[in-house]
Amino acid sequence: MISLRPGTGDDVAAVLAFWRDATAEPSSTDDAEGLQTLIASSPGSLVLAVDGDAIVGTIIAGWDGWRGTLYRLAVAPSHRRRGIATLLVAEAERNLRDRGVRRMHLIAGRAGGEAAESFWLSARYEPTDQLRFVKNLG
Repeated sequence: MISLRPGTGDDVAAVLAFWRDATAEPSSTDDAEGLQTLIASSPGSLVLAVDGDAIVGTIIAGWDGWRGTLYRLAVAPSHRRRGIATLLVAEAERNLRDRGVRRMHLIAGRAGGEAAESFWLSARYEPTDQLRFVKNLG
């Protein structure tokens, strides 16, 4: 049975391994230090879907005081098409709504293809024509 829980510092190594196995698009902040910093500075922002002791899904619900942002939605290939992503998004949105978030933002990688776009559209997110710019500072 799938359950959701907040990620903790004890989960860092398992989450990083999960992201590699789940073929999540890598980021320069996908390291133990970055994940520990997230968990310490924003407890509850990392939500895990677990099946027994195994992590089968993740999402990060960020809040900067202006807009809520979703990061790192990933589901294990063996557990896809079971509604886990929908559960994770709903939990992240609930957490953020409870903190006062009124508008959400996310970036969906092109690697997810049409399935990713269809998922976000079904979750009632709307695509924009904006460009995305990034700069690594570390």
